[in-house]
Amino acid sequence: MLFHITTDSRYTASRVSVRPPAPPVFPQRPFSMRDPLSLLPLALAAGDGHIDGFPATQLVAAGVTLLQRCAPLVRALAGRRAAILLPTGPGFLVALAACEGRGAVLVNPLAAPPEVAYQCRDADVGAVFTIASLVPKLPAGLPCVVLDAAPRSATVLADGAGREIDLGSHVGLMLEGEVGIEGAAEEAAIVYTSAMAGTPLGAILTHENLLANARSTIEASRATADDHMLALLPFSHLFGLTVTGIMPLLTGGRVTTMGRFNPVRALELLEQGTVTQLVGVPAVFIALLQVAARRGARVPMPALRVAMCGGAPLDPSVQEQWAEVTGSELRQGYGLTEAAPVCLFNHVDDVNRHGTLGRPFPGVDVAICKADGGAELPVGVGGEICVRGANVSPGYVSGGADGLPRRGGWLRTGDIGVANADGTVSFVGVLKPMFTRSGFNVYPREIERAVLELAGVEAVHVVPVPEPTRENDILLTVRGDVTPDAVRRWCEGRLSSYKQPAEIRVTPA
Repeated sequence: MLFHITTDSRYTASRVSVRPPAPPVFPQRPFSMRDPLSLLPLALAAGDGHIDGFPATQLVAAGVTLLQRCAPLVRALAGRRAAILLPTGPGFLVALAACEGRGAVLVNPLAAPPEVAYQCRDADVGAVFTIASLVPKLPAGLPCVVLDAAPRSATVLADGAGREIDLGSHVGLMLEGEVGIEGAAEEAAIVYTSAMAGTPLGAILTHENLLANARSTIEASRATADDHMLALLPFSHLFGLTVTGIMPLLTGGRVTTMGRFNPVRALELLEQGTVTQLVGVPAVFIALLQVAARRGARVPMPALRVAMCGGAPLDPSVQEQWAEVTGSELRQGYGLTEAAPVCLFNHVDDVNRHGTLGRPFPGVDVAICKADGGAELPVGVGGEICVRGANVSPGYVSGGADGLPRRGGWLRTGDIGVANADGTVSFVGVLKPMFTRSGFNVYPREIERAVLELAGVEAVHVVPVPEPTRENDILLTVRGDVTPDAVRRWCEGRLSSYKQPAEIRVTPA
């Protein structure tokens, strides 16, 4: 498939045509809509950016070709969702394109097999895009597409057989659309979160949600086609996908991914002087500073223009140390999965106010309200952070009654903040039963529910233990006729790696 893209100017009218050298092999429903660029993968192709040296156009073309050339995959996805279980990298965009515009469940590669199975079952997943090393995590018999060799080829495992699909030459489609058009109000991604009641909920994000938040990020960070993003976060995490994947590709920028975060290698890349954008959770920046401290010298990052931190509260001392060591500002933001995700940020064209979450993102309204669902509170009074905008999720796959509530058009985040006189918001704490670990949300009731299924366990209690490099560790207290080793093995087989307890205490029944 050959993409011909001409853009008059960034985010103005643009015609995108994809001209076929041959008719499609299989009938397809997807791209006959009036505005195809309202679909996330096609909007990214129109941006004309690169991931690890691969043009986004090539990766999207490979994903479309995969569907056109594989009837078993088309049958598996008929009327059902897809899932993506992949490390961060070019294959992720291939998979998004092959999802044919439908909702894709973004599964964290750190997830345990029972967690993967639950998400696939709850979201009615028909097929999974993954790599060979992660196939053992999948439920038996579920069709999957192995993308280790993408975008050159893929292997489809379905109907008890394997079939290799050549993605190197493409059957095309005809597309016309406008760059910058509002995203479709249809499912684009599902991310499991908000396990306040013990069971994770699949938050639905539309094409509109993700594109709106990415474009807000472009404005708040003043991103351009000249930027080079070092993507350290997983694309299965919306902070990683929206800010380090979607945003730079929309601008036509360059993305260098790191499938597994290595602070030594990351620091080397930053010192080379081509990376202009860096996004991470507090643990990422702490790890980079620790590597720099071992070297005993300042680490200039000559090209770094934006360093953005979110996912967990950031200690102002880390911001101060980052500025001293690197000569650049570390800017904090705030968001949540149900908001696609960013809502607040210390904009790059404004003073970086250390210790605050910054000002509202463009197009996002933020209010501090009474925690009981009441009216907006004045400056200086703590209350629940509430948000609304085109970035806010329409709901959950199931179990919405246990998710974050909406009142009067506002999403109630369950987080406590205070509005400052300068227009910024400061984080105070949480109302919902949750804490963070290495930037990931941990819900005590989810861990407690899983451990209670172990024979011999009568009661379980989870509490966070402050840990400066990871925000928190997990202390698990168990009452019953079990051993700590048995509990640990049980957790390892059923929970993601970031949910594993650091300490287990057992008292007899």
